[in-house]
Amino acid sequence: MDVSFRIAMPADVPAIRALVESAYRGDTARQGWTNEAHLLSGERTSDEEVAGQISQPGHHMLAAEAEGRLIGTVAITAKPPRHCYLGMLSVAPSLQAAGLGRRLIAEAEAAARRLFGAEIMEMTVIDRRPELIAYYERRGYRQTGEIRPFPYDLAEGQDFRMIVLDRVLT
Repeated sequence: MDVSFRIAMPADVPAIRALVESAYRGDTARQGWTNEAHLLSGERTSDEEVAGQISQPGHHMLAAEAEGRLIGTVAITAKPPRHCYLGMLSVAPSLQAAGLGRRLIAEAEAAARRLFGAEIMEMTVIDRRPELIAYYERRGYRQTGEIRPFPYDLAEGQDFRMIVLDRVLT
């Protein structure tokens, strides 16, 4: 499959939000291996959050397209002076485990270096996702030992925490 990558634009907000929701939550998400549907219900993001990630200074989203459709996305947020945060990595559930996530991570890391001069990429993963943490560790990320509170009030009585991982960008 021929995949192209570009910086997302405001007109992409509805398609990006739909992709993120399909990758993380609900029955569609269960088609892939990276979903949170077994842990969380409700919406994963909002139009406002996606729009902010596209248009606010220090924020970018990359869009991956094939055959004229959005198939993946990832958010990059500058954390000066040397860091960027990688978030909302989403691949269409039917295309997961085909290498697109790895390519999106590599594109995000290159963009973080190019756009923000980043030397370190950081991310967080729900502590209940050891298989996802292992995936990122295979991509060169390491657990920093830092644990952050879960940022959403969607956990319905669960005591979720966020594991911080980072990687030196070379």
